[in-house]
Amino acid sequence: MQLIVNGEAKELEARTIQDVINHFGLEGRPVVVEAGGEIITKDQWLDMEVRPLMKIELVHFVGGG
Repeated sequence: MQLIVNGEAKELEARTIQDVINHFGLEGRPVVVEAGGEIITKDQWLDMEVRPLMKIELVHFVGGG
């Protein structure tokens, strides 16, 4: 299904927010998720189903210096 992730159209095999997190290899990392204009807490990721053209923002933290 097509989703808008961080402003870009992406074709993903995903049913839930957790599937999206897994697709981008972000499981186990600190991630903030906004979907449909709302912050989605980690305990909601498995239950929150995605819809075609849903806008999802993923913010994750990277180290460096």
